[in-house]
Amino acid sequence: MSYPRTRHPRRAGALLAAALLLTVTACTGDPHQPDTTPVAAQISGPLCAALPAGDEPGNPTYLAGQPVATALQWMPTLTTFEAALRTSGLLPDLERDGITLLAPSDDAFAATFSDDTWDALMTRDQDKLRTLVKAHIIPGTHTLDDLADDGTATTLDGATLTVTRTGDTTRFGDKADAVCGDYQATRARIHIINTVLGPLPADAGGSGHRG
Repeated sequence: MSYPRTRHPRRAGALLAAALLLTVTACTGDPHQPDTTPVAAQISGPLCAALPAGDEPGNPTYLAGQPVATALQWMPTLTTFEAALRTSGLLPDLERDGITLLAPSDDAFAATFSDDTWDALMTRDQDKLRTLVKAHIIPGTHTLDDLADDGTATTLDGATLTVTRTGDTTRFGDKADAVCGDYQATRARIHIINTVLGPLPADAGGSGHRG
């Protein structure tokens, strides 16, 4: 007489456990790989209202997963700084390391440079341009709170800035305030400031530069 074949209970249990493991792994991904899902940046400051938000292209959550060069291109108030950083040739090296950018707004550049002076920096005075850009870069990624707690920050041009907090305002040196802080990008923090830092050309000054 023949009997129906029965499944071995231990083997059935092992198969069930394997199936469950595959299901969990498919849902959660490799537990040994870092989670690269962008985290929403908690930006703050009066200028933030002029920048993309919510589901708009270039919103803070989207930028948190982008390299610095891409993130800056999505920030409409930083077109001049983005162009200066790109023209300086410093960006490829900086993208490999963690950095913090103190990025002057377009209005800050317009209040500082005349058309002729800015055009000369962008087209002929490359050494001066690189020095100017370095004055706005701090090694490592730092939130505004971190910088204020430390009290000082040293930029790539070797200058040491005092960092103070008064109410909701974070000030760098004796003149630049953060007007939208704590943007994130890949291996970077971006704080928009309202004044150009660093050594300026003797003939800097004016308004209406081309940007």
